[in-house]
Amino acid sequence: MLRRLYDWTLSLAARPSAPYALAAVSFAESSFFPVPPDVMLVPMMLARPDRAWTYALICTVTSVLGGIAGYLIGLFLYDSIGAWLFQVYGLTEGAETFRQSYAEYGHWVILLKGLTPIPYKLVTITSGFASYSLFWFVVLSVVTRGARFFFIALLMTRFGPVIKGMIDRHFNLIAGLAIVALVGGFVAFRYLF
Repeated sequence: MLRRLYDWTLSLAARPSAPYALAAVSFAESSFFPVPPDVMLVPMMLARPDRAWTYALICTVTSVLGGIAGYLIGLFLYDSIGAWLFQVYGLTEGAETFRQSYAEYGHWVILLKGLTPIPYKLVTITSGFASYSLFWFVVLSVVTRGARFFFIALLMTRFGPVIKGMIDRHFNLIAGLAIVALVGGFVAFRYLF
């Protein structure tokens, strides 16, 4: 199933609607959707390395915009939507501890969590819930999300054919590691914070 998704995403890159689909996934992932945009981003960059930097910019902008939506969910709707999302992911207890850490480590929390497998939506919602400065939230989100997506673009433009060959040869292993990283991010959030 994952292999078909990968092949479909490679074929999607040639379509005019590809950037819009990428933007939608990137936006949604920052506020409520559980799948990171990397699932689309990497295959699209492999299929169209000439557009890698454009795709990184699309992901950065829409991820930050989605992050603002997540922030607003945390700020205004935490008691309903935000709490429900944390409950769905089984992270209700960790949210309060995570929120308290903003008093001392707010900048570092956003910078580090934006680069790790810990789901970014949890950071965005908690930032709003903790009433963290919206200005600094946006600035730090641009830095951390931009660093992540442009680093991927750098890797794909420099080593794309090698990476594609590795993915093609070891797809099941790489897909498995990606799933472990995603699940590990949720677990880390739950038990570390």
